[in-house]
Formats: sequence, C-alpha cells, structure tokens
Amino acid sequence: MIKYLLPVLFPFVALAQYDLLIQNGKIIDGTGNHWYHADIAVKDGRIARIGRLKSDSALRVIDAAGMVVAPGFIDVHTHIEGSVLDVPTAGNFILDGVTTVVTGNCGSSVTDVQAFWQKLDSVKISLNVATLIGHNSVRRAVMGDDKRPPEPHELNRMIALVEEGMRNGAVGFSTGLIYVPGTYASTAEVVELARAAARHGGIYASHIRDEGDRVLEAIEEAIRIGREAGLPVQISHFKVTYKPNWGRSEQTLKMVEEARKKGVDVTIDQYPYVASSTTLGTTLPDWAFAGGRDSLLWRLNHRPARQRIVNEMIDMLRKKQLKNYSYAVVARYAPDSTLNGRNISEINRLKGRKPRMQDEAETILDLIASTERVQMVYFSMNENDLRNIARYPFNMFASDAGINKYGAGMPHPRAYGTNARVLGTYVRDLKIITLEDAVRRMSSLPALRFGFADRGLLREGMAADIVIFDEQKVGDRATFTAPHAYSSGFAYVIVNGVVTAEKGKHTGARSGMLLKHRSGL
Repeated sequence: MIKYLLPVLFPFVALAQYDLLIQNGKIIDGTGNHWYHADIAVKDGRIARIGRLKSDSALRVIDAAGMVVAPGFIDVHTHIEGSVLDVPTAGNFILDGVTTVVTGNCGSSVTDVQAFWQKLDSVKISLNVATLIGHNSVRRAVMGDDKRPPEPHELNRMIALVEEGMRNGAVGFSTGLIYVPGTYASTAEVVELARAAARHGGIYASHIRDEGDRVLEAIEEAIRIGREAGLPVQISHFKVTYKPNWGRSEQTLKMVEEARKKGVDVTIDQYPYVASSTTLGTTLPDWAFAGGRDSLLWRLNHRPARQRIVNEMIDMLRKKQLKNYSYAVVARYAPDSTLNGRNISEINRLKGRKPRMQDEAETILDLIASTERVQMVYFSMNENDLRNIARYPFNMFASDAGINKYGAGMPHPRAYGTNARVLGTYVRDLKIITLEDAVRRMSSLPALRFGFADRGLLREGMAADIVIFDEQKVGDRATFTAPHAYSSGFAYVIVNGVVTAEKGKHTGARSGMLLKHRSGL
C-alpha cells in the first residue's frame, strides 16, 4: 500500500531518477586529461550519468560551481589495521579527500585476512579498505625474531600463509626489509614468498632494505625480486635519506625508469615531506633485536653487549654526518606523553646527561627498554630530492600513516595533510605538477596498480567515490609542531555514493567497502 501512496504524498521522490546530482563542477576525471564542465548523477552507489542534467532529476543536488570534481583519492601506503577498529570513521583520511586505502604495508599486516574482513564488516567503516599480506608478520608467526634462514618446513609454512592471505583477498605481498625480522631474510627467501603472491595475481610492495648509503643496491634488490618472482613492484615511500645521499634521486629514478624499459613493471609512491616517521628501534643495529624483546632487554642490561650497541649507534650517526640525535623527534611515547614533540637531544638534557653522542645513545636505549614501541619523526631528507621525485609520472602520493585519534600524541602531519599538501603546495603554489596529473596519480594510477577496476575514474558505471574541492583554497594545515589539524578546501567527500564529508566536516557516514583481490572473491 505504501508504495502506491508515495507518488501522491511525495511526488518529487517518484520523479527522481538519481540519488545525488553534482552540478556545475569542473570535472577532472582521473585520466590526466584536461578538465571539462559537466554534471554527475549518482544512483545506488555508482555514477549513473555524466552530462548536462536537470536539478529535479535527483533527491539531492550539490552545486559544485567554482570547484573541482575528481575521483576519490586512493592512498596506497597506509597502516590502519591497528587503529581502524577504534576509529572506523577515519577522519584524518576522509577530510584529506581519501576514499580508499591499502594497508598491510612495510611487511606488517594482519596474518588472518579473513578475520580482518569480518571485524571491519562488523564495525562498518567510512573508507574502502584493501590489504596486503606482510612478510614480517608472516615470518614472525612462523620463526619469531630469529636471525637465521628458515628451515624448509618453515619456508613452506610461510608460503602457505601468504597463499592463504591471497586466497582471502589480499592484493599482494609486502616487505619491510629495514625492520626486524624482515631484515634477517635473504633475497632468495623473499623471492619464494613473492612467487606465492604472484600465483594469485598479486603485487609486491616493498619498504626496501636501505634508503641511505646503500639505496641503489636496495632498489636493485626490489627490481630483482619482481623480475624473478614474476609480479609488479611497488617501491614504498621512495626517498634518499641523510646528507651524504642528498641529490641521488636522479640515480634512483633512473634505475626505476631503466627497469621499466626492460619490461619490469615498477612504480613508486611518495609522501610530500622531508621528514620520515618510524620507530626509535631503527637507530639500533638490527642484531640487537635478534631473538625477540627478551633477548633485546638482556643485551641492554649486559654491559659489554650494551656498549657494543652504543658504539655501533655512534658509528651510524657519524656516517650520516650528524653530530647528535636532534634530528629524531618523539611522536608517541606512551609512558610519558610530555616527551612527545621533543627531540632526543632535548630529552637527554632533561635527564641530566651530557650533550654527547654516547649519552644520547644511552638515553635512546633507556626509552626503548621502557616500552615496546616509541614512534618517531626523523628529519632526514632534502627538498630538492622530494621535488624531483614528485615530478616522476609513475609516482603515487601516499601518506604512510594510520588512522589518528584527534589530539593524541604528536604524529607526522602526513596523517592529516598528504593530498592537500600536494594540491596546495606542489600543484598550485610551486607548479611542480599539473592539477590533472596530480589527480591521476591520486586516483586512476593507484586503482590500476592495485586492481580496483571500478574505481579511480569518473566514468558512467564506476563506483561513486568522489571528492569536491576548491583548488584555490585546498591546503594542509597540519604541521610538525601542531599536527592535529584537518586539511582545508575539501567541500565534499563521497564514498560509494554516500556523502561522508560536507563543508569540511565528517557526516558520520560509514559506507566504505572491503576491496578484496579477485582471489578472495
């Protein structure tokens, strides 16, 4: 009876062809082609029509006059598995124009992909989510943090875990070869595991073994793994670190381009900041972590072993041409939040120690001994290299961030402002990249790379992931000293046809989907 009364009581509802109509916008469709003016109609979560359309054809109309309408941005390098259940609305991503993320990077992921999907489905999320299966997590599940090659049965078990992850919908296999226990693995081991992902059509995404003095060797290793395993390669957060290596981006990009010319499918991603963010443990030699945390704590309490660690830390510091640890800033230290935002040299002084390398190294060891994870920000890169890498056409922009609880800790500002920074600073202000190409590298390029066949373009029939922004006002507001600030200039963010951000505020909508690789369908 109700369906017969609806046209009488609500005649507009009966006439409406579409759920949503975006009118008068400047369309940048994700292909890299020039913009054009058109209207976009959305029905049942998909783009139904693009053209000149009447306002009375939709239940809701958004006037995008003077603004850019683009595909929702796809962030291919995130770490949300540890935070998405606590903050499923993912405001720091949504309010930066992101509608889809790929998590499980740097070799760190869930190992039970199916259980991960079930948890996400139970809480409902604002983003579309895909995941990789991570080498470090798989290796730790089988071998712990042992510094040794796997036994044949252990390698087979790791291969089985990768294959299981792929069958359950992972989009590929990731490594973090700078981190324990991945740093203990040989290239041959990684190739065998990458082959397991290749058998299911996956990608190989790598935080390479070194981004400093041995960066060329590390890039060559990633290329070799892709070539021998037979799968595409994504080199994560492409960079060159520390002063002795500044300027080497010309060489590193040339290596990528030469590999592509030889038929190896290699692409890269980058965050647009000169500081990185990872754990404090990376300042220690990797052997110190062998055998797990109990073994590490034993070494830190054993004077000869501790002194050896300190000596090697000082040697590493000198090779980087650094006089102290002032370049290393605490982002999150759970036992004492007053240390957040302070650098190691400052913390060393607070503890009453002398301003020497030896004492600062000891301060670092004390911090590491007191808690399992100290998140840091490291100022280690050069702006000229950053801009050079940003120009590369097969480079995507990615935050390397998790979902932040607003106001908690001192996270890297990339968690809030990566895309806005690209659009505001590197497109509009510096004109390093055109707006059309930046949008392509935030949308269709990552969609193609990770197999999201119905996303990344504004085309009829595609999923209605759409961002509407003011190209003159868009910009990042998060800084290293005040990182909890949402980006400006994003008027609307639409996820699967549902308005999820409006006038710079999250609507609370949770219309995100689980993007499973075809092996998991």
